[in-house]
Amino acid sequence: MRLRRLAFVLVLLAALVAAPARAQTPPAPPASPGGPVRIAAGVVVGVTIVGGMTEAEAREAIQAAFDQPLRFTFKRRAWRIFPAALGSYPRLNDAMDAAIAARPGQRIPLDVKLHLGNINRYTAHLDRVFSRRPRDSRVLLRNLRPYVTKPRVGFLVRRTAMANAIIRALTRHERDVIPLNVAVLRPRLTRASFGSIIVIRRESMRLYLYRNVRFVRRFAIAVGMPAYPTPLGRWSVVMMERHPTWNPPNSPWAAGLGPVPPGPANPLGTRWIGLSAAGIGIHGTPQPWTVGTRASHGCIRMYMREVEWLFDRVRIGTPVFIVRA
Repeated sequence: MRLRRLAFVLVLLAALVAAPARAQTPPAPPASPGGPVRIAAGVVVGVTIVGGMTEAEAREAIQAAFDQPLRFTFKRRAWRIFPAALGSYPRLNDAMDAAIAARPGQRIPLDVKLHLGNINRYTAHLDRVFSRRPRDSRVLLRNLRPYVTKPRVGFLVRRTAMANAIIRALTRHERDVIPLNVAVLRPRLTRASFGSIIVIRRESMRLYLYRNVRFVRRFAIAVGMPAYPTPLGRWSVVMMERHPTWNPPNSPWAAGLGPVPPGPANPLGTRWIGLSAAGIGIHGTPQPWTVGTRASHGCIRMYMREVEWLFDRVRIGTPVFIVRA
């Protein structure tokens, strides 16, 4: 009888000693009777909940989540690209081993294989498609009146920033829309950049001043005689001088003539507005009776008080159109 009691006590003590050891052993993943092992409840791999799934089901769910395309926008355009096209894929084997052994509710990181060459090639493609130079406004003539074209803003795709955004989306398993990262390139000249614009109608012997595209004033002028016609074309103001000295040009008609200092006899009058056409300018004249005729050697002559008024309203770079009309 004593032996039976002693045996019972020994069995009870063994059970008490073994109980804590069993409590410290992680629970085995639940399994369907006779079925495959299932992942513990609440386990998350990357951003995908795989608790209660078999390994095959978890692989399919994780791959499907990773295969969601990366989406981009710029202005009114939207497009997408799939991770596989970038040569990127999830490292499933290590993640699945960790998921099968995971405790309930555990989060398992999901590493990603990146193909940096493909990502850089894609950002280069975005650069080719969306980058563009800015376009300055230009002055044109329409029906003998100035017209200033609309400028265009330029863009430069920031390729490094876009590559980093793509890598971040892939490695963090994010699929939020990625805005195209660009530097905005402003045009140097806009419609507001243009001040005065001059249009000279050679045959009519009139000079028209515009403020941008708004007409300001019209002047009578003298133009080049038939042997020395005022040149047609688009020019600009390149030199402005008060009380200029006249230096004879290297031309047969000026042979033997010397410089004429400022004063009443100076053929340029009191103002000289030199144009980009060689040797041609707008100036005053001490011979006002020549205004309205073809009397010069190519320059545009004006009444003294009028060229002085004009001089104060133009600047270096002012466009000058000389047309046949």
